[in-house]
Amino acid sequence: MPAFSLEPAQTAWGAELRALAADRLRPLAEKGEPGHVNRPLVAELGRLGLPARLFTSGALDLCLMRESLAYACTEAETALALQGLGAHPVHAHGTPAQRERWLPEVADGTAVAAFALSEPGAGSDAAALSLRAEAGPADSARSATVAPAASLGASLGAESDGPARWRLTGEKCWISNAPEADFYTVFARTTPGAGARGVTAFLVPADRPGLTGTALDMLSPHPIGSLDFDAVPVTADDVLGEVDRGFRVAMSTLNLFRPSVGAFAVGMAQAALDATLDHTARRDAFGGTLRDLQTVAHQVAEMALRTEAARLMVYAAATAYDEGAPDVPRRAAMAKLLATETAQYVVDAAVQLHGARALRRGHLLEHLYREVRAPRIYEGASEIQRGIIAKELYSRLEDR
Repeated sequence: MPAFSLEPAQTAWGAELRALAADRLRPLAEKGEPGHVNRPLVAELGRLGLPARLFTSGALDLCLMRESLAYACTEAETALALQGLGAHPVHAHGTPAQRERWLPEVADGTAVAAFALSEPGAGSDAAALSLRAEAGPADSARSATVAPAASLGASLGAESDGPARWRLTGEKCWISNAPEADFYTVFARTTPGAGARGVTAFLVPADRPGLTGTALDMLSPHPIGSLDFDAVPVTADDVLGEVDRGFRVAMSTLNLFRPSVGAFAVGMAQAALDATLDHTARRDAFGGTLRDLQTVAHQVAEMALRTEAARLMVYAAATAYDEGAPDVPRRAAMAKLLATETAQYVVDAAVQLHGARALRRGHLLEHLYREVRAPRIYEGASEIQRGIIAKELYSRLEDR
């Protein structure tokens, strides 16, 4: 299948998802409390079978899901994406016991996952992580906990067998779904001074002794918080993948999800474009409608051009991932960069063409204007994506 082509069944599925998002997910999203996990929304995603598809579908299907949901309900899109980001390392690198314990509850929407990579001093430079995984049991660990869902019970803090092999000490920051997630994929330094080669990924349930969290007041409808690790015990049973090879876990996860961040952005851009087409076709101005003004028509054409170009690059990157192409990091970086920058442009242009009404609280474009900014930062800021692209290009040159 060419990278730029969608099968009729895929197109129909996208339309079905947009309808479901508008009819069943948006009403739940509107009832949610900003800054908190919307568990009824997560549960409804589970009833629709969407989280389970995160573990059975490829990158292209993930992009289709995220674009379609984003078009009609950004909150539902983000809730699904965060489940995937936090749980994918368990699916791809976890032990049978880890997968059996957590993935069914993620799939049915009863457990909330989170991906804990960023730190106060290591956001874009993920290899500079300083959260320490110190070998050997500590003398003590204070027993403050982050409260998980009540249905999970209080037994998770002791679910790893044997004495602690490491104690996690340090801080994570800007973590989506923190401090309300039920478990975290946590990246910690097991070998000091080894850069990316000394990081290990751990599955850490939220009620481990010594783990506490604080909500951050962010421009975001979902929770974002910091996590404090005070000698949190972890064992070999909690390792995801291999010791000192956790950076591979992080990068493989990001290579899958970066194109789909672009799909999220494309969904928002398309929603803004469609709203602009409708508005400019009906709005009377200067003896006609806005669409009759050449400057407006050309602006709308530019918005459509950029949106479609971003969509094609996203689909191409996702298809490359599914086919195991060697240049996935470059394609994924290009897709995220182009799509998120495009969405920012399109939404801003849509606000300009709508005028003051678009800035009224509750307007679709007011909502999109707030939502569209963050994707240019998380999962690798635009500047980082440019660095990845350049590195990959020069690497190819050196290999000749």
